[in-house]
Amino acid sequence: MLDMTVRIIERYGQVYLQGLLGTLCLAIITVCAGTVLGTLLALLRYTGIKPLKVFVKGYVWILRGTPILLQLYFFWIFLPRVLPFELSDTACIIVALIVNAGSYVEEIIRAGIQAVDKGQTEAARCLGLDGTQAMTRVVLPQAVKNILPALGNEFINMIKQVSLASVFFINELTTSYKTVLSATYRPIESILIAGVIYLFITTVLSNVMDRMETRLRYSEA
Repeated sequence: MLDMTVRIIERYGQVYLQGLLGTLCLAIITVCAGTVLGTLLALLRYTGIKPLKVFVKGYVWILRGTPILLQLYFFWIFLPRVLPFELSDTACIIVALIVNAGSYVEEIIRAGIQAVDKGQTEAARCLGLDGTQAMTRVVLPQAVKNILPALGNEFINMIKQVSLASVFFINELTTSYKTVLSATYRPIESILIAGVIYLFITTVLSNVMDRMETRLRYSEA
């Protein structure tokens, strides 16, 4: 089995590499856009406008309460039917992943905002800042420090969730495994290679996030 695994790596290593790059690109796009979306949703929740607060709560409730694979299917079917322009399968899946990530990031940011001492907001208001200015200039920058580790974990989690895109034959690592499997008919070796790559990437990123978290703790000390 070892000899066959080596042969598969030598012959199809480029396929796995392309899949890995696709996975990382999808994860980066999803987390970056999801962070922007989640930040906007978190700020909407603190506007004090009840319909907006209800909308955000409903958004988070639905997205976190349904399977992500079901959401991928929904956007894959729904978007091409309602949009006046053509949208590729990859674009539909990316939108679905971003919408899903936004719900989790919103909760992360909300928790980070709540972790900031309320006295900071009161001090900002005493200095003449209104509610929006106090949130964007005082509270939110402090909350960023609290949420960076959680955002890093969300990125790692998204790398694994992106594997669901293989159901729609989007170019990523699990799709690469399926491609190699169809060419070699060696399921164990093919999936082991993909699994080792996933494990290596997530382990490296976990160690990076642990070091960043340690540095943040030292900087606050």
